[in-house]
Amino acid sequence: MSALVWRELRRAWSSGGLVLPIAFFLLVAILFPFAVGPDGRLLARIGGGVIWAAALLAALLPVERLVTPDAESGVLDQLVVRGHSDSGIAAAKMLGHWLGFGPALLAATCVAAALLHLPGTALATILLGLAIGTPGLAALGVATAALVAGLRGAGALAGLVMLPFAVPLLIFGAGATGGEPGAIKLLAAISLVLVAGCPFVAGAAMRMGRG
Repeated sequence: MSALVWRELRRAWSSGGLVLPIAFFLLVAILFPFAVGPDGRLLARIGGGVIWAAALLAALLPVERLVTPDAESGVLDQLVVRGHSDSGIAAAKMLGHWLGFGPALLAATCVAAALLHLPGTALATILLGLAIGTPGLAALGVATAALVAGLRGAGALAGLVMLPFAVPLLIFGAGATGGEPGAIKLLAAISLVLVAGCPFVAGAAMRMGRG
């Protein structure tokens, strides 16, 4: 399992597939002040929600490369022949994807928070929320990738499939930034459900994809 996780992490960075989402995330943080103006108080008030929305959209970008290349090249078949279960392969992909995406996003959040004039206390809350919520986003991304693998227009379909299920993460993540009581606990519960359930959904989708 550790070899699979390392393979996913190495492939993500070597192919440059995780640079684009982080660049997109920072670009949103750079462009947003131009849209709403330089009012620091306004930016600080809405900055947490902006960061969560940018993180959610950035998580969509690598979805197409998570499962489809391995399905088309026969790598998934080889892994199954070697005794790996589909849900185990999916879990390894999720962990590898998060290790490449999550810590980099947290580091980029520090830069985005400075651009959005967020105070240190708000930044700490946002980092805590993203540390809890990004595993759920990674799990949802792999499950979505497995569901749309091989379909025409998979990139657009991925957005339609993933975004509705990611809305609770966005709501409670942004809510925690705004100081809503219990939001962090609800965010953790939803993220845990996604991490626990998505490997089985992705595994079933990959198994059906092989026919």
